[in-house]
Amino acid sequence: MADERTGPDVVALPWQLWLLVGVMAVVELALSSADRGWLGSPDWRTIAFLHGAFFRQLLVEPVRPLFEEQPLTMFVSHAFLHGGIVHLALNATALLAIGKFIAERIGPWPMLALFLISAIAGGLGFFLLSSARGPMVGASGAVFGFIGLWLFLDSRARRVLGRPMKPVWSTILGLVAANVVLALLFSGALAWEAHLGGFLAGVALGPASAVLIRRRRRRSAVERFWPPP
Repeated sequence: MADERTGPDVVALPWQLWLLVGVMAVVELALSSADRGWLGSPDWRTIAFLHGAFFRQLLVEPVRPLFEEQPLTMFVSHAFLHGGIVHLALNATALLAIGKFIAERIGPWPMLALFLISAIAGGLGFFLLSSARGPMVGASGAVFGFIGLWLFLDSRARRVLGRPMKPVWSTILGLVAANVVLALLFSGALAWEAHLGGFLAGVALGPASAVLIRRRRRRSAVERFWPPP
């Protein structure tokens, strides 16, 4: 049954979202355990980062990758690696909270596609705007892709309903301020470039998502009066 407040069917957290967070959690728990000598080797994190983190120099310098596809795979693999349990917890919490909102409106598979596209866009933003030589890891680019789509849909609904846009702009300014403060706290180690890339990807996918939402609402309305056998 469709929720009259939102249109599309309200769903529980989809397994696709749990799978994303679960893979990240398994990877980070294994690496954290290895760091403490509980499992495997303390070198595991270094090995994982060397193979899966985003290294800008692989695209701009004559640096030989560890395997042929690495300059491509790192655009996605970096999103499944984190710098520690706290880093993972922050991103996982945001993914589960905002991902549920996204999945309810566009569906779990488009939500998964948004994650991957935003992760790639985050890597692209880091490549274009950063001069860092160290590895970039984390799902925050994908998180900001979710946020970008959420704000696009919110602003679109506000325009249709004639509601003020101040909350949208306040949220955007808050995100900018948070990135500035965190960048200062972490001495520039925050990959704000990945955040920006993911956010812009989420906004750019807004029109296509709006079309998908309308289709899901029409289908929900039809099934309400003509349920499938």
